[in-house]
Amino acid sequence: MGMYVGRGRKARRCYGFDEIALVPGEVTINPNEVEIAWELKGQKYEAPIIAAAMDGVVDTKFAVAMGKLGGLACLNLEGIQTRYRNPDKIYERIAGAPNESTTLLLQAIYQKEIEEDLIGLRIEEIKKAGVPAVVSSIPQKADRYGEIAQEAGVDIFVVQSTVTTPEHISSEYKSLDFKKFCKKMRVPVIVGNSVTYKTSLALMETGIDALLVGIGPGAACTTRSVLGIGIPQVTATADSRAARDHFFVKTGKYVPIITDGGMSTGGDICKAFASGADAVMVGSAFAKAKEAPGRGYHWGMATPHTNLPRGTRIYVGTTGMLEQILYGPAEMDDGSQNLVGALRTSMGCVGARNIKEMQNTEIIIAPAIVSEGKIFQKVQRVGMGK
Repeated sequence: MGMYVGRGRKARRCYGFDEIALVPGEVTINPNEVEIAWELKGQKYEAPIIAAAMDGVVDTKFAVAMGKLGGLACLNLEGIQTRYRNPDKIYERIAGAPNESTTLLLQAIYQKEIEEDLIGLRIEEIKKAGVPAVVSSIPQKADRYGEIAQEAGVDIFVVQSTVTTPEHISSEYKSLDFKKFCKKMRVPVIVGNSVTYKTSLALMETGIDALLVGIGPGAACTTRSVLGIGIPQVTATADSRAARDHFFVKTGKYVPIITDGGMSTGGDICKAFASGADAVMVGSAFAKAKEAPGRGYHWGMATPHTNLPRGTRIYVGTTGMLEQILYGPAEMDDGSQNLVGALRTSMGCVGARNIKEMQNTEIIIAPAIVSEGKIFQKVQRVGMGK
């Protein structure tokens, strides 16, 4: 499989969301009657959508709002929330800063040391509202922060970096032993990010409970342009799904696949599930929510695998409430709202009664699917947002 890109040098063809389409089923289903819930270590969650650990997306108030709507939101333990006791003032400073001084401001903001007592405090703030507390850390900090988070009653702990492998070689710092870490944690451990079959399988063998898939597809992530690495999300998800299924047959343990990044519309999310995902992690779609602390801005150091220079700021607009983005009704015509409704409708159209059946729906390679016959959309800007 693949093609030659030069004499003796072969490359495998991989696919992203814009290059495939889902085939309608021979039987259709009422969208209100499909089951979209997913399960993590015996716990069921109603909406299979997780808000990414970006400072401009998730604070404690956003996490509570997301939890009450049936989803999960991941709080970054190495961002503004754990560096400042009153993070709202920091967000106000960033939002009000002129563009020419933003870089220096953010560099100064992220120089402040993390206050470990704030880790427990933020988790308690989320737990008081009766919703699951999900937090994220890079591998180098996971041992320490995992211990603190567990004592505070965290429900899910995420270990995340640009590229995660079960074995990391370094003479400068101690590498995280995933097997030991998973054994000592009494809560589900989600690990990422990876994109290949072998690495996905190796990470599952360490005892993780779910796997994040995706390197460089995020709206604010520059890994692919800066480092030149990554695999398009459809192929990455499908390969990881194969590892998940092989591991399940071998061990009887089912490790959910969470496609992370590259999805800005309901259609992208539907294709992620058809490629094999059990859940998805989304950032940019929620950055536009009025509840997002960034008020429509992304900025550097938002996630462990965002390689933007500190201080980079991208305006993405503020459109809609969180509930509207998840459940509608949609006011935008670009697919960025009513994400759950889009998933339900797509599942109904392909005849999938649940996520497992959605993972097996027929996929075709269709590079013209986005542009075919869309002359009026281009001229009138229909489907492109406001």
